[in-house]
Amino acid sequence: MKIAIDGPAGAGKSSVAREVARRLGIKYLDTGAMYRALTLKSLKNNVDLNNESTLIEQAKNSNLQVKYDEEIGNLIFLDGKDITHEIRSSEVNKHVSIVAKYPAVRKELVNLQRKVAKESGPIVMEGRDIGTNVLFDADYKLFLTADIRERAKRRWIEMKSKGIETPFSFEELVEEISNRDRLDSERKDFPLKKASDAILIDTTSYSLEEVVKKVINIIKENEKANKSERTYCHKA
Repeated sequence: MKIAIDGPAGAGKSSVAREVARRLGIKYLDTGAMYRALTLKSLKNNVDLNNESTLIEQAKNSNLQVKYDEEIGNLIFLDGKDITHEIRSSEVNKHVSIVAKYPAVRKELVNLQRKVAKESGPIVMEGRDIGTNVLFDADYKLFLTADIRERAKRRWIEMKSKGIETPFSFEELVEEISNRDRLDSERKDFPLKKASDAILIDTTSYSLEEVVKKVINIIKENEKANKSERTYCHKA
């Protein structure tokens, strides 16, 4: 079973994908963490984020590993160092969409994402182009969205709870997310968009538990229908 969950920043993709995977007893991959890892390394090395060739070189020369922990979820290692929490900084948030917009950079990381999906068996994978590019043949595709101020509120609460410094106001965070939406949606190759066969879920007024149940029900009902169809065909 391959489940693709896409959507903009703050729509609840990571939390929903991680919990759905836990309840189904399968693996989970936050593909955005890979772009964050490359962004973090580039910022630390003072790399020009507008220089695509330099970013590609960084990607090719990076030892990026994604490990899975049942309690924590994805653990991200870059060049042997655990950077799972470091990639969630406000500075990385601000620049990750710039790094992710380059086609060659995306190609490099998408190949790694497909490799993980192929070797992992059943998996829930979330990002911005999973259903349209990475796992275009996924069994289930969902696109989560929410009102931009609600998304900013969730991101604000998340950063505060993790002790991440927020050197800007809430309104500035709303603006930052708006800019990320624009960059992600307007990039030339595989932009953020709902796959034609994806199910749209607006999470604005729903709790995490309600969204998770909705996704699980979609999967269970479809699996039940498929099982009935297979049984019918067998009897026929």
